[in-house]
Amino acid sequence: MNANLNSEELNKNVTSRSHKKIINNHSKLNKKPVKEHPRRNLNEHKGNIKVFCRVRPPVLSECEDIADIRFPPYSYGKKISLASIKRNYWGVERESFKEYKFDKVFGASATQEEIFNNVTPIVQSVVDGSNGCIFAYGQTCSGKTYTMQGPQDPTIYNEGMIPRAVRQIFNHVNELKSQGWEYEIEGQFIEIYNDNIRDLLSEDPSNHRGLKFRTIHDEQTGTTIVNKAKTVNLDSVATLNWVLQMAAKNRAVASTKSNANSSRSHSIFMVRLMGTNTITGENRIGTLNLVDLAGSERLSKSGSQGDQLQEARYINSSLSHLKTVIQGIKEKSDHINFRNSTLTWLLKNSLRGNAKVLMFVHISPLESARAETESSLEFARLVNSA
Repeated sequence: MNANLNSEELNKNVTSRSHKKIINNHSKLNKKPVKEHPRRNLNEHKGNIKVFCRVRPPVLSECEDIADIRFPPYSYGKKISLASIKRNYWGVERESFKEYKFDKVFGASATQEEIFNNVTPIVQSVVDGSNGCIFAYGQTCSGKTYTMQGPQDPTIYNEGMIPRAVRQIFNHVNELKSQGWEYEIEGQFIEIYNDNIRDLLSEDPSNHRGLKFRTIHDEQTGTTIVNKAKTVNLDSVATLNWVLQMAAKNRAVASTKSNANSSRSHSIFMVRLMGTNTITGENRIGTLNLVDLAGSERLSKSGSQGDQLQEARYINSSLSHLKTVIQGIKEKSDHINFRNSTLTWLLKNSLRGNAKVLMFVHISPLESARAETESSLEFARLVNSA
């Protein structure tokens, strides 16, 4: 572990200082426009919101409950269909297919590296001064956390999108040094639990003694900061590893019938970059939000009671508001109410305008999860349309 991780500086709240730094950088941006980077392009002519679908592989104990999920030939990896047996009025059975088309579809054999190769343009655009948001959506136990963070003890082969994205940022920043660019990279890692923000980098996020975290948006720079949440200077891979370990330990989990280790909160890793070119005087400010959403679930199936029932209601409500917001963005609505939930208000600057958004819709391979699978795919179809 890097020695500076144990210093007082790491445990100090530097949000106010970071906010002033962003304001100062913006004043320079008004004097010198940011030049477009030649690699900064994510098929912008097709819109800023992309949808990928990923099917998680089944485990051995699930082999007798596998749904008939197919990937139509000649669809260039962009279609998925669910097959089912329908019985008509006279009792005659026939096979029926429901097909969905997205920007990319990944089957159960897809690797983490293959997934991330399709994510890199968004990460590059953030280094170039844009805002970006990558988030995992889907039912409980569909593989969202695996995609975003990897397994509990990840290797370089199966680590998730979060560590890969930050390491790519480190690599890009190092490459740009030869062109006179110097970057500061900082991060906050929070969760939204029962519509309240908790700091995942706190020693004890469940005991903030009435501390109220507040989302602060800067309309001039397009940046967002969670006031009073710890801000960490992401200066090395060792610091990144510490952040991921602390956040994983602190995230709220509870046991449900759907998943013995189901995440009961939305987690958001907020990475902010502030770049200055010592040769040209140009400045860049970009933010990447990496979001692992809590799993959607039917209350009748999950068996939630008491506190877990309240958790499930907050989760489903916030996901419903997220659907409404994204639909409004796709339809170019005159008024989009981001304030309806803490989640959408926090993500405002990473969803609207020129922000690049990528949603991974995760589905289970199980026949018993068909209702949730169809619900997730229908929402994904809505997001991917227009």
